[in-house]
Formats: sequence, C-alpha cells, structure tokens
Amino acid sequence: MSGGEIFVIIVVVLILFGADKLPEMAKTFGKGMRDFKKASDDIRREFEESTRDIRSDVNEIKDSLTTDATEVSDNIKKSVNDVTDSITNDVNEIKSNVSKEVNEVADSIKNDVNEATSDSAPKDVNESKDDTQKNTDAVSDGNYRELID
Repeated sequence: MSGGEIFVIIVVVLILFGADKLPEMAKTFGKGMRDFKKASDDIRREFEESTRDIRSDVNEIKDSLTTDATEVSDNIKKSVNDVTDSITNDVNEIKSNVSKEVNEVADSIKNDVNEATSDSAPKDVNESKDDTQKNTDAVSDGNYRELID
C-alpha cells in the first residue's frame, strides 16, 4: 500500500467513526494485534516444545536403528568371513590330499615301469639272444627246415 491509499483509508475511518472514537479504535486495534502476536508466539512455542520431544524420540530411534544395523552388518560380515575361511581351508586340504595321492600314484607307476623294464628287459634280451644263437647254430648245421617249422 502506498502513502496515498493509507491516507484515503484514514479519512474514510474519520468520516465513519468520528475523531473522538479514533484513539479508542487504535488502542483496541493495537491490543488486538498484541494479543494476536502473543497467541501466535504461544502456539509456535508450544509447537516447538511438543515437537522437541518428538524430534528427540525420532533421533533416539534413528541412532538405535543405526547401531543395530551396524551390529547386524558386522555380524554378517564376520559370519561370511568365517565361512569363507572354512571353505578355503577345506579346499586347500582337499587340494593337498589330491596332490599327495596323485604323486603316490605317479611314483607307483614309475616304480612299476622301472621294475617291468629292469626285470623283463634282460630276460627278453637273453631269450632273444638264445633264440638267435639257436637259429645261428641251426643255419650253420644246415638244418634250415627246423627253422621253418
């Protein structure tokens, strides 16, 4: 509102109510404004007080939930780590056992091959040598027919 509009309103009020009623109206108007302001301040203060308790409760609940969630999360991580460690240990144990068994089987096969080649090779060589000697003797005696039969 501009100054001119306020002036027009004051003139209209003077004309309607008169000059003697104007101070009394201003006093009543001022008292009404004071009461309104006091009432709104009281409402605001009461609202703040009542919500302060609620905000405090909400913050306590939030802190409690945060603590509980952190605790549950830590327990889950610990459990997962325990299971992971257990599985890793089991896998390493199985791997070690399988490697040990594979090495035992490989050693056994090597030993069997070595025994087979060391025992039978000289026999086979000696048998071949004896057969060759017999065949050579038969050929030198002229008994070719024995060889064919």
